[in-house]
Amino acid sequence: MPGTVFRGATVVDGTGAPGRVADVAVSGGRIAGIGRGPTGGTVIDADGLVLAPGFIDMHAHSDLALLAEPGHLAKVGQGVTTEVIGQDGMSYAPADDTTLPEIRRTIAGWNGDPPGFDWTWRSVGEYLDRLDEGIAVNACYLVPQGAVRLLAMGWEDRPPTPAELDRQRELVATGMREGAVGMSSGLTYVPGMYAGTDELAELCRVVASHGGFYAPHHRSYGAGALEAYAEMVELSRRTGCPLHLAHATMNFGVNRGRAPELLALLDEAIGAGCDITLDTYPYLPGSTTLAALLPSWAGEGGPKALLGRLADPAERARIRHAMEVEGSDGCHGVPAEWETIEVSGSPNRTVVGRTIAGLAAETGRPPFEVFCERLVADDLATTILQHVGHEENVQAIMRHPCHTGGSDGLLAAAKPHPRAWGTFPRYLARYVRELGVLSLEECVAHLTGRAARRLRLDSRGLVRAGYHADLVLFDPQTVRDTATFDDPRRQAGGIPYVLVGGTAVIADGRPTGALPGRALRRAPDGTTR
Repeated sequence: MPGTVFRGATVVDGTGAPGRVADVAVSGGRIAGIGRGPTGGTVIDADGLVLAPGFIDMHAHSDLALLAEPGHLAKVGQGVTTEVIGQDGMSYAPADDTTLPEIRRTIAGWNGDPPGFDWTWRSVGEYLDRLDEGIAVNACYLVPQGAVRLLAMGWEDRPPTPAELDRQRELVATGMREGAVGMSSGLTYVPGMYAGTDELAELCRVVASHGGFYAPHHRSYGAGALEAYAEMVELSRRTGCPLHLAHATMNFGVNRGRAPELLALLDEAIGAGCDITLDTYPYLPGSTTLAALLPSWAGEGGPKALLGRLADPAERARIRHAMEVEGSDGCHGVPAEWETIEVSGSPNRTVVGRTIAGLAAETGRPPFEVFCERLVADDLATTILQHVGHEENVQAIMRHPCHTGGSDGLLAAAKPHPRAWGTFPRYLARYVRELGVLSLEECVAHLTGRAARRLRLDSRGLVRAGYHADLVLFDPQTVRDTATFDDPRRQAGGIPYVLVGGTAVIADGRPTGALPGRALRRAPDGTTR
């Protein structure tokens, strides 16, 4: 049947090979041919433009946004055609009637919690079925280890009993059988951070037996960063489970210029046979919830118990000492740097865009008191930016051959991190065109083909005849991120067409409203389809 022909495009195919000018025909949701002269259907003049595989966001927090706003302009507008969700050890499946409300409350700062939303699923399979009802991009799901632990043993900070460990193993296995591509952890977030290395190893063995990979947010990006990375590498060695390091970076003052030490650790492990990849976002500030900075022990028992500790003067003093003197595990082992912590989401719009230090100075109060006040007033859902990154580390890590791209974008905040709308065009504009850190072909390979190999995607991630037509057409001279910290919800520029399964979700630079995406599930043969 008639399809679409991109005439005279510079095809950058996702392998890292040099771009070449060719016509590319799309029909029936697939790439029908590449060469000179395919005819029939709609012809798009692509002279001077680059046709590449659709970008793969290896670290997305769109678990709820995909269902609440399925058109998903934040991602399709920047050329993303596949996302990996279920990140950082906490998402909405698996769950039960008791844990789902607790999960919703815990990650409301990440994803929001819209009134009247239909929360009918409980299992991973049921959640993936909901995605299949209509979304703009494809989605892969990671079984969230924190949600698994919550189901098996609640919010308790202790080792699991044999029965509880068996329950966790079965929950992970079930999620994998239902189509998840791997497992995530949030090892600076409760309750997942209560798991010891041996407990994680048992779950990683289950993931490996089903052909999946482990994607941890490890225990520290600050004072204990290298030790935390080493723990994850050792898990991969012990279990044979492929490892994908989430938003891999070296942050805070203690890690300035130390990215080569991380890369040396990874190179040694890869040389010894470990299967390791990582993702990063091309920005310096990070983003999370304000509550994530608390010491792990403060969150034992769940949100209600945490709020009770904040109301208790003795417990509050203990929390303050952990944060400001010791450097709590939630603060990555670094004493709280209040001047680096900027509120990005709160029902009180007057505090958005302000640092904790700035708010404290304005009122003449200690920063810790302002911190606690915000947590209580916002029912723990405050989101923040942390200005703790280093450009030399960002560039060194993105050059590594195991690197892929991930936005880590939180979409629900009043003033979210611009990476949610700008990550992929920013790679192309700043780090390819302006700084030359990566060549165009190498950068596209990082953002497409390499990510597709990690996910074991079947016939996706390359511009190749017979592959699914997940494609992005962009102008290499004008593609750019327009989202800023002051105005973060702005569609990228220089991207006139984005196709998912051969259907345009962006045409002539505008969203079409089409919802051709679906959940991509891990099949019994190990591929993701």
